Amino acid sequence: MTPSGFDTVLSLRGIWIVLPLLALFRAVLRYTEQRTNHYIAFTLLAIVRDRVFQALRRLCPAKLEGRDKGDLISLITSDVELLEVFYAHTISPICIAFLTETVMVVFIWRYHWLLGILALCAFLCVGVLLPLVISHRNGNLGDELRAQAGSLASFVLESIRGLDETIQYHAGEKRLRELNDRTIALSVRQGELNKLTGVNMALANTMILFFDALMLLVSSTLYTRGLVGFDGFLIPLLALMSSFGPVTALAGLGTTLQSTVASGARVLSILDETPETEEITGKDQVSFHGACVEKLSFAYDEEQILRDLNLEFPEKRIIGIVGKSGCGKSTLLKLLMRFWRVKEGKISISQKGLEEISTANLREMESYMTQETQLFKDTIAGNIRIGKLDATQEEIENACRKASIHDFIMTLPQGYETQVGELGETLSGGERQRIGLARAFLHDAPLMLLDEPSSNLDSLNEAMILRSLKEEASDKTVILVSHRKSTVRIADEIISMENGRVS
Repeated sequence: MTPSGFDTVLSLRGIWIVLPLLALFRAVLRYTEQRTNHYIAFTLLAIVRDRVFQALRRLCPAKLEGRDKGDLISLITSDVELLEVFYAHTISPICIAFLTETVMVVFIWRYHWLLGILALCAFLCVGVLLPLVISHRNGNLGDELRAQAGSLASFVLESIRGLDETIQYHAGEKRLRELNDRTIALSVRQGELNKLTGVNMALANTMILFFDALMLLVSSTLYTRGLVGFDGFLIPLLALMSSFGPVTALAGLGTTLQSTVASGARVLSILDETPETEEITGKDQVSFHGACVEKLSFAYDEEQILRDLNLEFPEKRIIGIVGKSGCGKSTLLKLLMRFWRVKEGKISISQKGLEEISTANLREMESYMTQETQLFKDTIAGNIRIGKLDATQEEIENACRKASIHDFIMTLPQGYETQVGELGETLSGGERQRIGLARAFLHDAPLMLLDEPSSNLDSLNEAMILRSLKEEASDKTVILVSHRKSTVRIADEIISMENGRVS
């Protein structure tokens, strides 16, 4: 018997000892919960990012041409990070709420079954019914918000890349107005979501107060009728009032879950998208002995690009292809690289169709230089070494001599270790182009596909590069695409294309 007159399991001294221990135990459990949540979340986040990059690699380049790069960046960063929030702050609250409230319902039920049922209804209404109602009220707001955020990211990226042109043509005010309009539109959407969040939390608190009042009414009624003791009146009431925390967290999910689901849908759409060309593995190794195009036709959607094309690319020959822009020259090279799938006709290398050659084997046999050389934020040597990752410094320098850029690099203070900046912004168009050509030389493949390799070069550098190509052709096949006849003058054979046909 304690001084207060109530029988207790613990003495007053024992209670003062147990309470700090329980507080410490709660802190340990809380820390363990948060550490486990974030460990799982960041592990899954790494897996999701890896899957996304693998998917983008499979889809590239065919399925990513024309896609907003800013929107893709938004997907890779903010959308994927929202999934981390889902794993860290959604799954565990649901589990915690289920376990905690189940224990509380059983505890309250011990005093009277009616009080237990009331507690169960309170937890279900606040933790299940209310989030469903909130989610329904929000509609497609989360989807629209994520789409607008992706569009804004794309516009900002485009504005940064086009800053020089914007300044040159005094389009800054127009661009700024459009940026402000997009930002305001996004802010309005976010404001709507924030308003809904406030209303939803008000509904949750109102519902909690309602059930607290109802528990007070029911427990006091049972006490006055003698169906429960004073402890059966007071303890269930206090237990219910203090146990809404886990289900209150669930009530807030009705709002945040919309954005998370929208982000998840955007990520899954990338993961589930079928690539234009699948990776081919397991085929016998093929050596290059010429290429052939037979009755090849190709269209982008409804736009016909190539029509019944027949071409031969024999070993150790330079084949020049000339024609106006849009006649299908670049498309032909992409089909030879198997960036797009051949649907009508056939492309063969060493008398084997491209579908019969492993993708890695095909890439080894081909060196491809695009019209726009992509440079990474790295050194000049690092950018060239992409063509052959284990290349020695001597091999890199030899490739640069062939591309007529070695002398320029040696004039730089740091030489080959000079940083090129983002997208090669510190280099001119001609310098970027020659670095791209050095990559192709370094790759040292038996089939070189060169798309406008001298479009940004002066006549002196063009002549030096063409001489190198002529020397390379002694043991390589070179397909040289250009709209300028001066570029293909070194070719053993010149093919003229017009409207997707050989003219």
